[in-house]
Amino acid sequence: MFYEPANGHGLPHNPFKAIVAPRPIGWISTRSAEGIANLAPYSFFNAVSDTPPIVMFSSSGRKDSLHNAEETGEFVCNHVSEAQFKAMSQTSYAYESGVSEFAASGLEEADCRVVRAPRVAGAPAALECVVTEIIRPRDREGRHCDNWVVFGEVVGVHIDDAMLTDEGRFDFEKAKPVTRLGYLDYGMTPPVVTLARPK
Repeated sequence: MFYEPANGHGLPHNPFKAIVAPRPIGWISTRSAEGIANLAPYSFFNAVSDTPPIVMFSSSGRKDSLHNAEETGEFVCNHVSEAQFKAMSQTSYAYESGVSEFAASGLEEADCRVVRAPRVAGAPAALECVVTEIIRPRDREGRHCDNWVVFGEVVGVHIDDAMLTDEGRFDFEKAKPVTRLGYLDYGMTPPVVTLARPK
């Protein structure tokens, strides 16, 4: 089949998010200026630079994570593991502003070293980030979309020691990352295949 998104796809469900998959989940934690912790998963998330390390997440609509990141200039990206899969899903619920998803989901906050925002205790890894820029994408006609992309430079990295191999690598099979596949589907850790680059 072929379709032009502007004319619709004619399918029961939009295939776009399933085609661009798997996508890592940015489990974004922030703290409001009033001190209220917030936690929400974003499947439009990724790393965009390694020197310096920069990550991004995209918010569809003006959600609390975006507001807090704008207001405080910081956020934390927490690694989502299989062990916290259901708790991560619970934090996607549309709680009223001012409700901490940590408390509502039974998750424990852990302090960060550089930023004021909390991280998820027990997560295999967490990236403390300082906002570098926030942009609003435009469509091909130059009109702003109802999306905001938040970029953050990683200024602190937490890794659970148990997630490191004897060779000092972050162990995917131990960390068991969860990915988004589209629709209501998620990916769990498949077998990891190592392949050297061609010379």
